[in-house]
Amino acid sequence: MAGPGAARAGSRLVLLSGSPRIAPGLLTRAAWQALESASAVLARDADEPLAAAVTESGVPVRAVGGVGPPELARNLVSEASGAAEGSGPPVGPVVWVGSADGDPGLTDAIASEVSRLPQPPEVELLVGSWDVPGSRVLDLVAVMDRLRSPGGCPWDAEQTHESLVKYLVEEAHEAAEAIRSGDRDHMVEELGDVLLQVAFQSRVGEEDPERPFDIDEVAGGIVEKLLRRHPHVFADGDATTPEEVERAWEVIKAEEKAQKAATAGGEHSGGEAGHASLLHGIPASLPALVAADKVVARWGRTGRGDLPAGDDLGARLLALVAEARREGLDAEGELRRVLRELDAQD
Repeated sequence: MAGPGAARAGSRLVLLSGSPRIAPGLLTRAAWQALESASAVLARDADEPLAAAVTESGVPVRAVGGVGPPELARNLVSEASGAAEGSGPPVGPVVWVGSADGDPGLTDAIASEVSRLPQPPEVELLVGSWDVPGSRVLDLVAVMDRLRSPGGCPWDAEQTHESLVKYLVEEAHEAAEAIRSGDRDHMVEELGDVLLQVAFQSRVGEEDPERPFDIDEVAGGIVEKLLRRHPHVFADGDATTPEEVERAWEVIKAEEKAQKAATAGGEHSGGEAGHASLLHGIPASLPALVAADKVVARWGRTGRGDLPAGDDLGARLLALVAEARREGLDAEGELRRVLRELDAQD
């Protein structure tokens, strides 16, 4: 980024930016080299996270205060080209440590400033750190905290775990419908709404006086569960097919339930192996076809052969679910597909 004419030898302005979602001291080698060789390091506020980290490392930072983009651009370009002191180019570059808000308007103002100079300094945009996958979840946590905290949103502040349940259920159904539609943008939107419910419930959980929890505990719990239940990936398990993975998963779940019961000093909550345990952990509010599919799958893993036969409507419906599963179909999805086809014919 430079204007017309040759840059004054050695004059250089480095605009250093870093992800506000990464610890501010975690910068690239090139970023630290620029900082350590700088003739001057400037920032809007010495208390800005990145500026504070640079100062703590032993590199002095000069705060310029709340200067507008045009004036700040003039000052930075002037200092980088050595015009401010009239002593020629500085020994090292002038480094601007970017603010957490990205300094809106500054790069445009600098472009305008250098374009009018016959010998402008070289201007370099140096990214010192990048977002890692999942970084935007941190933004969601921060936004949710702001909404829930004093001075935030009155509606968000009065919600409870119980009052939010209906939205969790509704958003899950809307996400499922978006997935069935195949509309990728709609999927992103609805999955975001589901993620919001997890963040919202976790933020409410922080305020419980007896058993608080936060988003890190929620995420940590599911990470530990995934590690335990995928020994074929993270340990010495030997499952190699989806069917073997499912069987191993059920064995691990049963061991976990037994361990929880022993820790609590009670008996196995699912009762003896049999029909009673088939429904264990399946929410009563789950659509009946979805619940039936899970029960059929569990029955098959017990090795007890075919389902008991019956002539009543319920038994015949269950047999159809079993048939769909044998054919690799989703009974719930198939019924919804037929309903959509009927609607299209109307």
